Amino acid sequence: MIITRTPLRISIGGGGTDLPSYYEEFGGFVISAAIGKYIYITANKTFRPGYFLKYSKTEHVEVLGDIEHGLIREVLRHLDVGPDIEIVSIADVPAGTGLGSSGSFTVGLLHALNAYQRRRIETRDLARTACHIEMNVLGEPCGKQDQYIAAHGGLMCQDYHPEGGVSVTPLEVDEATVRDLHENLMMFFTGYSREAAAVLTDQKTRSEKGDREMIDNLHFIKELGFRIKKVLENGDTLGFAELMHEHWLRKRVRSVAISSTGIDDLYDYARRHGALGGKLVGAGGGGFMLFYTRDRMNLRQAMADKGLREMDFTFDFDGSVVLLRN
Repeated sequence: MIITRTPLRISIGGGGTDLPSYYEEFGGFVISAAIGKYIYITANKTFRPGYFLKYSKTEHVEVLGDIEHGLIREVLRHLDVGPDIEIVSIADVPAGTGLGSSGSFTVGLLHALNAYQRRRIETRDLARTACHIEMNVLGEPCGKQDQYIAAHGGLMCQDYHPEGGVSVTPLEVDEATVRDLHENLMMFFTGYSREAAAVLTDQKTRSEKGDREMIDNLHFIKELGFRIKKVLENGDTLGFAELMHEHWLRKRVRSVAISSTGIDDLYDYARRHGALGGKLVGAGGGGFMLFYTRDRMNLRQAMADKGLREMDFTFDFDGSVVLLRN
């Protein structure tokens, strides 16, 4: 039996510039943080024929091509695993909440099945292969941020090069800054997000057509990512909060599917009750709102009054790991 644990993520800056429709022409830059909320994948040999899959649904099929779950089917195909295998996934946070669950799932599954085959896989290859399966094999309109931060963990800067390469380097912050972020960042669940593919397909289509408004917005978001890197590495977390607010004001006009009147009202309400800056995590439409505050009690009560559930979190510095190899 193999069990892997793979972190989910929050985006700190530059989100959206990790899609090939943008970085293949202009290069991209994203800062991400892995968080202590995880997807667990178990792979185990069975004594009955077929593929036994348990996620939000249950599947038992004899033939690989009959598997409904596209990611599981294509990872099994890529690694030539099975049949006679059981795969079970359990998540701390459900899919559709903007925390990069699809990328984390793919990374965790690849890690588990490589370990199942007694093969060691390098972190960079884990991320690269996960991107290949999601983007090239399945044709999903996603970027590369989620897979790379899930594989590496930590607080990371990701540079996306036009030829397709990715450089991953740690965000150079001291312990005091990490502690400040942990103490003053808060997340609240607004409800399930729209299908991320719909938002990202709109961005991809408009970018490929050279839509000036979309391209200029992504240019600004990338530059803001570099500014966020600078203030955090200087320990200026209040400056980071201001840039979060600036980022959200620009992000929400990128597509009509990113925000809504309800989400805008919640954001403004949070700003009146202690939030210094914030954003909707993920592609948009719902999921979690992330805020920086120096008044946790006030903001917590205000969000509770609106019926929003808080999710406490820490940072993860391990990335995808094998917890059990038996």
